[in-house]
Formats: sequence, structure tokens, C-alpha cells
Amino acid sequence: MIEINDGTPAGEGSARIPLIDASVHIFFGRNKDLRENFLREPFSSRGFPDYEMDWYGAPGGEYAKGTKGPNKEYPGSDVDIVARHLFADRGVDVAVLHPMTRGIMPDRHLGTALAAAHNEMMVTRWLDHPEFGERFRGTIRVVPDDIAGSLREIAKYKDHPRVVQIGIPLQSRELYGKPQFWPLWEAAVDAGLPVAVHIEMGNGIMQSPTPSGATRTYEQYLGFMSMNYLYHLMNMVAEGVFEKFDALKMVWADGAADMLTPFIWRMDCFGRPHLEQTPWAPKMPSDYLPGHTYFIQGSLDGPGDVDFAGEWLDFTGKDDMTMFGSSYPLWDMGEPTLPAAYSLEQREKICWRNAAGLYGIDVSRDIPTDLVAQ
Repeated sequence: MIEINDGTPAGEGSARIPLIDASVHIFFGRNKDLRENFLREPFSSRGFPDYEMDWYGAPGGEYAKGTKGPNKEYPGSDVDIVARHLFADRGVDVAVLHPMTRGIMPDRHLGTALAAAHNEMMVTRWLDHPEFGERFRGTIRVVPDDIAGSLREIAKYKDHPRVVQIGIPLQSRELYGKPQFWPLWEAAVDAGLPVAVHIEMGNGIMQSPTPSGATRTYEQYLGFMSMNYLYHLMNMVAEGVFEKFDALKMVWADGAADMLTPFIWRMDCFGRPHLEQTPWAPKMPSDYLPGHTYFIQGSLDGPGDVDFAGEWLDFTGKDDMTMFGSSYPLWDMGEPTLPAAYSLEQREKICWRNAAGLYGIDVSRDIPTDLVAQ
């Protein structure tokens, strides 16, 4: 159950506030399972990085204790353990799953094969689970470098009743406003699915986490990496993506909402005198945010438990864009807490209203009515 920072339940004084966890990471328990049961030749014998093949690792370990499978399988791979942690221990009502794949592979066909294997695993083992499937929602992973392969995966799963979004890696060779990605955005709109951009694990090809090169430590990486969401977002605005695809919804799925306001203020300030340079995007940049832009906020995002936390969330309409996500089973998932300065309306938006509206989750149907705050 989400709590406010004074230790009281978020719904104290009324029925408790429902909780949708918009960022739960799932994995294969072992590479052998991936290779033998879901990858097919000519890809099952190919080399690809393990989940842990990234540039930076958390000094104390990447994952929370107790999240491995019963036989020490990879954290976030056992449905029963994940369901117990989320639904029984943490008070989550509905969980949106993000399969973690391998980012951008040098061979785009291998990348799509890996994404397809994770999609099949998620649908068959999680979304169609006989006991917990109704409480899971899924993210179909695709590879932006392989548009044809991406369109096949979207067509395969877009009508599954528990598939609610398309997932792509934050690490990209190009900014996502560039025209080569437009067929993917068009397919997402046609499918009626938002696109979630998430920091990938087990990276194949990865640019430096800052435009000026690599950071020195994991802590610096964690602080800087989410800024890349804003680079993608601002490029999509400037390239006219949201003007062309008015129904496109992007989910920046691992932080950065707290940084949106100063970045978009600067973009408005510097862009206003020069709108004639982007006739395909004639509105003020900030006008393209509502209805197109969503962020998932974890325990490390935002100004913290301070008196102005609610006011800061209100700036730029962030309280209508922000959803709670635990990043389970990562080390920093912590206990779900919200600043005491958030209003009841802000808490409800973050806990469930924004996610329910975006993903089409009918709270009256999918969450027992006695749990819903009036």
C-alpha cells in the first residue's frame, strides 16, 4: 500500500486508494530457458549479452533481496513470487509488466528475435496465468532499428486484452523524433497503444549516458541517464511528431518527470521567437505535452518530502502526466511512499487515475469496489 511520508496510508480516513504499479520488470529465469524454449534457430545458438552486461552496476547489487526464484533463478522471473510481493506484501492492485530484453543489437534481426521471445514468455506465462493473469498488464517489446520486425510483433499481440503498450529501449542510435521511426509511431496509433521508453539492461549497443561522454560512477549514471528521456521528448516536439500523430502517447518509463519543467520552460523560451523554423510544429512546445506525455516516477524522483512538493508536481501539469512505478525487483524499489504535501487528488492521480486512464484499466471491474476511495 502506498503511504504518505508521515507513515499513514494514502487513503487514511476513507477507503484506501487503489494502486497501479506501472513499472514491474520481468526476466527469464535462466538463459537456457530463453534459448531452448523461446528462441529459434538461426538465433538460439547466437551470442548475446546477459542481463548484467551494462556499463554501470549498483555497488550493493542490482536487485532487492528475496526476489530470486526458488532455485536461484533470475529476480523477477517467478510469477508466484512476484505476485506475492506485489499483491500481498505491497498492496498493488494491477501491475504493468516490462520485459527486460537486450537493448539494441548490432544485428537488428537478432534483436527482434530476442524481443519476440520475451513477448511470448510474458503473454504465455504472465498475462495468461490462470491465477494472477487478470491483475497483470503487458508491454510488447520491439526494436526500433527493425521497423518490419516491430510491426510484426505489434500485429501479433495488439488485440490481446491485457497488452496495454509497446516498449522500446531508451538507448538508441538516433533521437526518436527522426523520420525513420515514424512508421513505428503510426503503428502504435493504429493499434491504440502508448509507447513506453525504458532504460534497457543487457545492452548491445549503447551511447554514452551524457552527450559529453561517459560518467565515472554508477551514482552519476543514475542521476544523468534519465535526462535522455527529455532529449528524445524535445526532439519529438521539434520534429513535429505529435502534430503529425495527434493520438500518439509516449511513456518515459524510468524517471525524469521532476526535470520536465525547467527543460520545457527553456524550450518555450528559446523556441517562441523561432517557430517559423519548425512550421510542422506550430504550437508552443509545452502545448504538445498534455495527452501525449507520461512519466513513471519511482522512489528516487522528485524534490522529496518537502513543503513545495505538491506545487512542483503541479507545475507544467506534471500531476496529470505522472504514474507510480516501483521498478520491481531493482534494489531501489523501496516502499511506495508519497510526499506529505501532495493533495488527495494528486495522490490519486499518481497511484491509479493517470495509469487507469492511459491503459484503459476499469477500476470498478479490475479492482474491488470497496478499495476505491470516494
